[in-house]
Amino acid sequence: MNTTLSIAVAQFNFTVGDLVANADRVIAALTEAKAAGADLLLTPELALSGYPPEDLLLRPDFYRACEREMARVAAATTGIGLVLGHPQEREGMRYNAASVFLDGRLLATYHKQLLPNVEVFDEERYFEPGSAPCVFELKGTRVGVLICEDIWAPGPAVLARAAGAEVLLSLNASPYHMKKLALRQQVLRERVDETRLPALYCNLVGGQDELVFDGASFALDRDGQLSYQAAAFTEGLAFLRLEAGNWQEGGKAEPVPLEAEVYEALKLGVRDYLGKNRFPGALIGLSGGIDSALTLAIAVDALGADRVRAVMMPSPYTAQMSLDDSREMVKRLGVRYDEIAIEPVMAVFGEMLAPQFAGLAEDTTEENLQSRIRGMILMALSNKTGAIVLTTGNKSEMATGYATLYGDMAGGFAVLKDLYKTFVYRLSAWRNTVSPVIPQNIIDRPPSAELKPDQKDQDSLPPYEVLDAIIEAYMERDESPREIIARGYDAAEVRRTVAMLKRNEYKRRQAPVGIRVTQRGFGRDWRYPITSRYQDEF
Repeated sequence: MNTTLSIAVAQFNFTVGDLVANADRVIAALTEAKAAGADLLLTPELALSGYPPEDLLLRPDFYRACEREMARVAAATTGIGLVLGHPQEREGMRYNAASVFLDGRLLATYHKQLLPNVEVFDEERYFEPGSAPCVFELKGTRVGVLICEDIWAPGPAVLARAAGAEVLLSLNASPYHMKKLALRQQVLRERVDETRLPALYCNLVGGQDELVFDGASFALDRDGQLSYQAAAFTEGLAFLRLEAGNWQEGGKAEPVPLEAEVYEALKLGVRDYLGKNRFPGALIGLSGGIDSALTLAIAVDALGADRVRAVMMPSPYTAQMSLDDSREMVKRLGVRYDEIAIEPVMAVFGEMLAPQFAGLAEDTTEENLQSRIRGMILMALSNKTGAIVLTTGNKSEMATGYATLYGDMAGGFAVLKDLYKTFVYRLSAWRNTVSPVIPQNIIDRPPSAELKPDQKDQDSLPPYEVLDAIIEAYMERDESPREIIARGYDAAEVRRTVAMLKRNEYKRRQAPVGIRVTQRGFGRDWRYPITSRYQDEF
C-alpha cells in the first residue's frame, strides 16, 4: 500500500427516525470533508436511521423513507467517497447495512455478519446476517468494511483480509458503560493482530432513551498501536491520513477519571432525552439529600439553570438542615426554587382516611402518602408547564424497592437509575472538585427519607457498601447467593438483599426509563419475570 488515503470520521449525534435531518447532516459533512481534501467520509452504524430504531425496523414504509433519503445523500458524493450506515430491506429480508458511494454511484453494499443478541442488543429480532466480505478500491487502496459486532469475533475481519483488504473501517453504534473504551480497543487490537491491517473505529455519539453513545472513535496502526483517539461524548469531524499502513494526524484525547466519564454520560443522556423529545425544561423535587442534589447538579450542567426548576416540599419530619442545604444549593446554581409545604394536604388525607384506618396502627402507609403527595404536586407542575420531572432514585433503591410507586418514582426520566448509592457519593464528591455546588453537609450527613422521626436508610437496608456489592454480584454477574456468601458476605444480609431484589420487580417495571452506565442496568438488559417461584441456590 504505497498510496495515501484521507478519511474524514463523522463522530456525530444522529436522532432515531429523523431521517431528513440525519441525511442533511451527512450531506453537510460531505461538503466540509470535500473542502478539507478528504477522499472518503465514514459514518457510524445506522447513521441514516439513528440507532437503535427498534420496531421501526418492522415497518416497510420506514425502509422506503430511508431509501428516499439515501438517494439524496448519494447525489451529494460528487468528488468524494462515502460509507453510510443504514437499514436495508431486499426481497423481504432486512439487513443492518453499510453502502459505499462515489460520484453519485453505489460501489458496494455490506451486510453486517454478526448480529448481537446480548445485553441491550436484540438485532436477531430485526435483521438477517450477511455472509460476504465487502472490499472496495479507492485511490489505489483496497478498503474493507465491517459493522460493530463484526470486530468482536475473528471471522469477518479475516474474510475482509482474504478478499484483499488493506485497511479495515468499522462503523459502530456501541453504547457506553464504565470502562467500555478499553474493552473496545482490546477487541480491535485482536483483529489487527490477526490481520496485520490498520483499523479505524467510528462510533456514534449521543443519548437515545436509556442508552448513551460515547463516540470515543479511534484508530490503530497495523502493529496495534493507538494512533488516534477522539474525545468522548462530543461530536466532531476528524481527519486522518493513511500512509504506508499507518495513520497520520488525528491527535489523541487525554484520558479522564472514571467519575468525569460517568458524569459526562449522564449530562449527555439528560440533554438529549429532553432535547430530542422537545421538553422545555426539567423539574426536580429536592429533599436535602444526596440523590436529589446530584440530580440537580447534572440537570443544570446539562441544560442550563434557566431550564431547571427545583421544588422543596417539606413535611413535619423534614429537618431544618434539609431546608437550609437545599436553599444554599439552589442559590449556588441559580435555579428557580419554590417551597410548597405538604402538611395541609397530609391533614386532609388523614381526615379522609381516618374512618378507613380506624383501629389500625400507623405504618409505611402514612409514609408513602407523603411521597405520593409530593409526586402529585410535581406532576401537576409538569402538566401545567410542560417540563419533565426528573426522578432521583438510584440503582440501590431500584434494586431493593426502597422507593414509593406513584411517589418519588413518579416522573419521566431517571437520571441516577443505574448508579449505586456508593457511586452517587463518589460522583458528588468529584463534582465538587470542579466547583463546590453541593453543600458538604449533604454529602456528610447519613441518608434519610425523612418520612418519620429520626429515620435513617440503614434502619431498613444493609450498609450501602455491603448492599451495593451484593446487588452487583447477583444482578450484574449472575452469581448465586451461595457464591456471594462464599466470598465473605453475611448470609442473612445476602438472603435479605436478594429477597428484596426479587420481590420488587413489579415496581421496576413501572419505573421511568433511566440512563444506563453499567454493564447491566434495570432496563433493556434486565428481563426477569415478575411472577416467579424460582428458589436461588443458598
